[in-house]
Amino acid sequence: MTVSSAIPDTPARLRPGRRWGTTAAAGTAAVAGCAWAACALLNVPNPVTLAALAVIEPSSVGPWFPSRVVKAPEQARDLPSRPRPILDRVPWKGRTVPLMDVLAATHTNAFLVVKDGVLIHEWQRPGTGPATLFPSWSVAKSVVSLLIGAAVARGQLAETDRVSALLPELKNAAVFGQITVRNLLDMASGIAVPENYDPQRPLTGTAGMYLTRDIEAFVRDHAHLAFKPGSQGRYRSIDTELLGLILARTEGKPLADILSERIWKPMGAQADATWNLDRPGGVEKAFCCINATARDFARLGLLVADQGRAGDTRIVPARWIERIMTPARRAVDGWPYSAQWWHAPGGDDDDISAIGVYGQYVYVNRRTGTVIVKLSDHGAEQDELDTLAVMQAIAADLAAEPAR
Repeated sequence: MTVSSAIPDTPARLRPGRRWGTTAAAGTAAVAGCAWAACALLNVPNPVTLAALAVIEPSSVGPWFPSRVVKAPEQARDLPSRPRPILDRVPWKGRTVPLMDVLAATHTNAFLVVKDGVLIHEWQRPGTGPATLFPSWSVAKSVVSLLIGAAVARGQLAETDRVSALLPELKNAAVFGQITVRNLLDMASGIAVPENYDPQRPLTGTAGMYLTRDIEAFVRDHAHLAFKPGSQGRYRSIDTELLGLILARTEGKPLADILSERIWKPMGAQADATWNLDRPGGVEKAFCCINATARDFARLGLLVADQGRAGDTRIVPARWIERIMTPARRAVDGWPYSAQWWHAPGGDDDDISAIGVYGQYVYVNRRTGTVIVKLSDHGAEQDELDTLAVMQAIAADLAAEPAR
């Protein structure tokens, strides 16, 4: 995610960002006429892919990049489904409107509500269904956090570990020797790779990291600090990419395989997922780009709501769930944040979200036992506070209902 809201600027507002497709369009313009050879020289996808990324919906990007399969178990864990009414009129931009009007206005592809482990509401737009894989965008960052938490619990990592010790091939110890795993988790590394989507600079910052066919080289070549690590919170996708590289190095296997073994199979996912790579056989884009079913995104939310358990299976340490539920010392661009999970300003203490660009949400309210998944093709970072307010209202209404 980069988070913002289509409201007037306030201290708790906006993170910078534009549509990835716009970035790809700018990349197309930048390489127009130079065709395949120039794309190879720039180490970005070929012109056909760039042209497609410029026009397709964000929910359709997954197949346009190489990927690695995240294997599901042979038998999915049951997600009981008992449909029942949910709040049908919700707050929206100062008014109360039908929920379906909000879903339409925000270009929603899937909207699921789970209460106390039971799927009580499921809506998907025509042409999609329970087997459709939707891209996570930055929801993947929150998944990486869960993997880090499990590695910390096993003693494979410590939050005080320095990046230079974990990834010595990055070489620039003057920079990476200052940055800890904790800094990366809380978006406080200080690495000067901005969340840039300026059409005039299509290969700069996170836009360049998204398009590059060599993420490791990108990270190595961008070892510059904008501020002292730990002194500020500033949303930077490169922080999560470094966490992904650390996990892969620590476990000695690709990130998709780690996700399969540590979470996807134990939680009982219903379907194989995929994780987009920088190039065929390459490195996962840890900061984005897991493609999974809406119900499996709901299972991830349930994992957090249930203190890191799936049924009787402990997957994520309870201590790590408390870590992500407790805002870090430094807010990130005005929002409370902790270990790659967002806390909405003014929200419930038990209210956290994994959020991705274009309107991807896995909302978790532990107090009410509610998980809401919303997957969309909306504006890059549009209406986020308003959307979270809708989810909070639904969770509060469910908590207020008499037991059924």
